[in-house]
Amino acid sequence: MNNFSLKDKTALVTGAASGIGRAIAFKFADHGATVHLMDFNDFAGDQAAKEIVDKGGRATFHKCDVTDQQDVIRVVVSIDSNTPINILVNNAGIAHVGTLENTREEDFDRLFQVNVKGVYNCMLACIPFMKERGAGVILNMASIAGSSAVAERFAYSMTKGAVLSMTYAVAQDYVKDNIRCNSISPARIHTPFVNDFIEKNYPGREKEIYEKLAGSQPVGRMGNPEEVASLALFLCSDEASFITGTDYPIDGGYIKLK
Repeated sequence: MNNFSLKDKTALVTGAASGIGRAIAFKFADHGATVHLMDFNDFAGDQAAKEIVDKGGRATFHKCDVTDQQDVIRVVVSIDSNTPINILVNNAGIAHVGTLENTREEDFDRLFQVNVKGVYNCMLACIPFMKERGAGVILNMASIAGSSAVAERFAYSMTKGAVLSMTYAVAQDYVKDNIRCNSISPARIHTPFVNDFIEKNYPGREKEIYEKLAGSQPVGRMGNPEEVASLALFLCSDEASFITGTDYPIDGGYIKLK
């Protein structure tokens, strides 16, 4: 608890009902933070918050659609009026498989709404409160697809490139307000999302595709959500107070060694 302590900090984590977001919420709570989990999946979100509380942590779930700006503002205002938000983790996102030619307009628009506008909405809602207090930490979940070529991820890569650009812009614009903004770019992380993704897109080839995806990282495996959560903990802690405007790949060597 002494290292990377988030004691007396309040964190809002989006997409926190499962996968990486869930792992971040649990990690932050374990290190003393009061955690607010935000997700569209109310059943899984409630369960995650209850598990944190049962372990002795402090957590509350909020159902919210990150694409709806007024819904996001409603949740942020309700949280901040009681416990000022110190940390925002923008983790909510969706994926898509396709090249330029087989990406439908509705798919492109949906990806933009969730992965780009969702990040914008949450930062827009939190920044005024952080500015008023002269302190805050924002961590955005990007992807190696935003900075490195990944086959058949045209629209998804577009959204994660936008997340990177927004991260750098917010870090620049609010550095004088003592607001830090960084991003994490994972490679393939083994989550229920990945399992569902493989089952949906490659029926009957699940084992083959999983092994192929796992082997695409030079270390020979996918990452796990807890590894990403540990990096998130560091970047949101006071030990990282000299770090802003930076993207951190966590990719098993994918970018540099593939």
